[in-house]
Amino acid sequence: MRTIKNGLIVGICGLAACAMVEPAENPAPVAPVTASSAEAPDLEFQKLYQTWFENIEPFRVIGEGQRGIYFVGTRGLGMFFIPTSQGHIVIDGGMPGQGKQVWDNIIKLGYDPADVKILLNSHAHLDHSGGLAELKQLTGATLLASEGDRSALEGGFYLGSEDDASIGAPPVKVDKIIADGDVVTLGPVSLTAHLTPGHTRGCTSWTMDVRQGGETYQTLFFCSASVAANRLVGPPQYPGIVADYRKTFAITRDWKPDIFLSNHPEFFGMAEKQEKLAVGDPLAFVDDSGFPRFIGKMELWFEAALEKQMLKYNAIMKD
Repeated sequence: MRTIKNGLIVGICGLAACAMVEPAENPAPVAPVTASSAEAPDLEFQKLYQTWFENIEPFRVIGEGQRGIYFVGTRGLGMFFIPTSQGHIVIDGGMPGQGKQVWDNIIKLGYDPADVKILLNSHAHLDHSGGLAELKQLTGATLLASEGDRSALEGGFYLGSEDDASIGAPPVKVDKIIADGDVVTLGPVSLTAHLTPGHTRGCTSWTMDVRQGGETYQTLFFCSASVAANRLVGPPQYPGIVADYRKTFAITRDWKPDIFLSNHPEFFGMAEKQEKLAVGDPLAFVDDSGFPRFIGKMELWFEAALEKQMLKYNAIMKD
């Protein structure tokens, strides 16, 4: 397990040895962030996915005093803010043009967004990585991401659909590569990386502990396991995608986090939990049955999508 402090990898330690781990050589070229590259996408996206662009007031999900987890996203996109005494952490940047919105939401919470030191990304898709370049430019923070998603983040494309510019995102440089089991520490806060590939090649989920009412609750920020626009066959979105999905379902089958969060609020029933929070329940988001229900459905939907795509592909091949 490696520990990353203040955004820096400090070592990979096993029983026998420790070795520094450097990012891969020859990273993809990164275009500079310009005003046009950080603009919001065309109106077609806003018509199709209205909640992605619907502003809501930022709020504390759980935590006490100056500690905790805050939601700084939109009604349809989950972005999270984690303050610490040594600087702050943000998970995901939303759509292009929403980096400034995250910045403004942090200010509304009473914090200085210039103190954001670490940016994390669940996965390299437009609706979660699109605002990272702008947010990084605003804060000067260090971006940590997986090797599997590095090329897509730095190239500004959807892996396997590189020619479709409509689903590309502003390119953003990855400063440090994280691996499965890495621990990112900033001040008193530690987050552990869990590679859960399939939805993207480097899909990364995160866990951390948070205190409320004298108790400690394990929180999961889950990447995704939906098929969405991914091709599973003929040809697959990327080599090994089916095996990756099944690997993720296998490793998450027994996960029972106390708090389940994700990059799409509907995944974890945010609206209903917000209502409980609003009437004074500080544990509104505590539900250790939420993630098992969700991941069980995702696996069933994946297998159904795979069967459907295989039938269609076989029919085309016969013709």
